[in-house]
Amino acid sequence: MALKADVAREYRTKHPDMPTLKLARIMYNKNVELFIDIEDARKRLRYIEGKNGDSNRKGMKKSELIKTEARPYNPYNLPESDETIYEPYKLTGHKRVALFSDIHIPYHSITALTAAMAYAKKEKVDALVLNGDALDFHGLSRFQKDPRKKHFFEELETWRKMFDSFSKVLNCKIYYKIGNHEERYEHYLWMKAGELVGVEEFELSALLQARARGIEVISEKRIIQANGLNILHGHEFGMSVFSPVNIARGLYMKGKVSAIQGHNHQVSEHTEPDMNGRIVTTWSQGCLCELHPAYLPINKWAHGFAIVDLHGEDFEVRNKRIYKGKIL
Repeated sequence: MALKADVAREYRTKHPDMPTLKLARIMYNKNVELFIDIEDARKRLRYIEGKNGDSNRKGMKKSELIKTEARPYNPYNLPESDETIYEPYKLTGHKRVALFSDIHIPYHSITALTAAMAYAKKEKVDALVLNGDALDFHGLSRFQKDPRKKHFFEELETWRKMFDSFSKVLNCKIYYKIGNHEERYEHYLWMKAGELVGVEEFELSALLQARARGIEVISEKRIIQANGLNILHGHEFGMSVFSPVNIARGLYMKGKVSAIQGHNHQVSEHTEPDMNGRIVTTWSQGCLCELHPAYLPINKWAHGFAIVDLHGEDFEVRNKRIYKGKIL
């Protein structure tokens, strides 16, 4: 029993914010000889978190692992739920952030990326947010695949080289937000190798971080909040009921708050005041990938990126477009 608790403490210390059930799956898959099943692993986690009642907590030494959040109101003793809590990711501690969306490695535009990196370096950004679809995951797509395209392992190797370039040139904290193309990996595991789901080494974040030491991965369609600005890739709303001509206005209609997104590879801006005079502005930013891929050679795409200045509780967005290597 003591060994099980020690293992639970080790995993909870390493993953302080991971949902208990998800962490229990990982613990069980890595220690099948120790735990009877996933529920056994989950019980050990609940024990070291002090969730087995007052008597459990009284017998424990004070520890940062003890969770003291209020229990949900459940007067009818309904079965325990696997419901997860959706919370935004708070981006703090930075003054100037670069947003690069839709790089689609290894189908990136060297010309556009060079211009964006040079500008971000000149502006001395202290953080870079890769705002979704940094990798393409073409080989894992459910669509028909071109056999001449690079394989998954080649994409990962190109990602390693790209991260090294970002780190060397910008010398700042780098965040990786999961977009719809990254989700192709998770969907592939579900369909092709379900028994590997939950195994830590096969988590997408582990694959990315193994090739990019120090990067922080933001997953599960979490919106990033930087002061009053909401940063999202653009796929978080699911399939839209309409396809607006102005992507930024479409974002306003969905969110009704100041926000910026990528995903559509178009540069746009929309501003509306509410009845009390509060200004809400939304932006869509351009991509940093090839503009005329074989599957959609004629489109409305544009290269671009954004710089977000954070001061006090306010923010300022500079949404830049790139044309033939020049920043507009």
